[in-house]
Amino acid sequence: ARGFAPLRIADFQEVLGEPTVALSKLRELCFSGIPFDGGLRCLCWKILLNYLPLEKALWSSLLKKQRDLYSQFLKEMIIQPGIAKANLGVSREDVTLEDHPLNPNPDSRWNTYFKDNEVLLQIDKDVRRLYPDMAFFQRPTDYPCLLILDPQNEFETLRRRVEQTTLKSQTVARNRSGVTNVSSPLKSTPSSLSEYEVLPNGCEAHWEVVERILFIYAKLNPGIAYVQGMNEIVGPLYYTFATDPNSEWKEHAEADTFFCFTNLMAEIRDNFIKSLDDSQCGITYKMEKVYSTLKEKDVELYLKLQEQNIKPQFFAFRWLTLLLSQEFLLPDVIRIWDSLFADDKRFDFLLLVCCAMLTLIRDQLLEGDFTLNMRLLQDYPISDVHLILKKAKELQDSK
Repeated sequence: ARGFAPLRIADFQEVLGEPTVALSKLRELCFSGIPFDGGLRCLCWKILLNYLPLEKALWSSLLKKQRDLYSQFLKEMIIQPGIAKANLGVSREDVTLEDHPLNPNPDSRWNTYFKDNEVLLQIDKDVRRLYPDMAFFQRPTDYPCLLILDPQNEFETLRRRVEQTTLKSQTVARNRSGVTNVSSPLKSTPSSLSEYEVLPNGCEAHWEVVERILFIYAKLNPGIAYVQGMNEIVGPLYYTFATDPNSEWKEHAEADTFFCFTNLMAEIRDNFIKSLDDSQCGITYKMEKVYSTLKEKDVELYLKLQEQNIKPQFFAFRWLTLLLSQEFLLPDVIRIWDSLFADDKRFDFLLLVCCAMLTLIRDQLLEGDFTLNMRLLQDYPISDVHLILKKAKELQDSK
């Protein structure tokens, strides 16, 4: 990341120092990139994603309220029926009388537990693969969730739950065929559990925290639950908050990420909902918009892609849905997100970034055949995001 001049940091401090933050001024500053220094980025993102209000006096009470609420979610949603103790460890709760694992009643807590496990296994598979080129997500967090790791409470970590569920399904596969079934879940996925070093008891890896955030989100939003790709949205948010230089904020990275992720998803969730694909808020509409914008800006390139029958869904689907988080290295994704979150038209700028990415490789695209061009678009060759953002800004100004 490029270094920020002290003057620029002072500009941020001045805007954030006012009793009421001037949102338009803050957006303008953030659009050109936010300094990491002093936790400025974490604070700005929390404001831009509508987690923190503009009135500074309300911050501490709001944060306390939201973080308490998140603890409540943990207590209610991460606890296995029959394992939890009533009132957090005072007396053993016996659910076997009226509820048991074979209870066919759809309202049965066990029924919910097994349903949740299906979602959890999908989340688990995805979060273990987060940014494999970085050690960060495999490392232990300085702030493991004591509520869950406290042996007094007999709570079960999600990782433990996944391991048990996976082992059970392996055993079932083995017993059914009389021999070990080769396609057991552990063997078939490249991210098998054994590939990762298991942290000692009382430690939690960062990916486990991300898993919990996504699991609680899925429980609270049954209409959308969990869709593959959400892990790529929550990853950069959590990374940013969990590396905040201000330890008071860093300690609450999990709860703060959860609420910022929820707010961000409220704005982009339509991209993840299949039934909305063709509506004006759906992803198909946005992909078409990338092409219609390109047609305005560079008709020759537009016609070339049309002629080769390169449809926007072949590449722009991933670019738009995941806010470019798969196309660049994490620090560069974070820099792009500074501009996207600062965009008052909420992600209109993303369409221009996609167009800029196309026009910056126009010469290669105009010369290439279908196969070559598809490779370029699915493995984008330019890594300088400053160049891309500059180009996108030019396109924006030339309207």
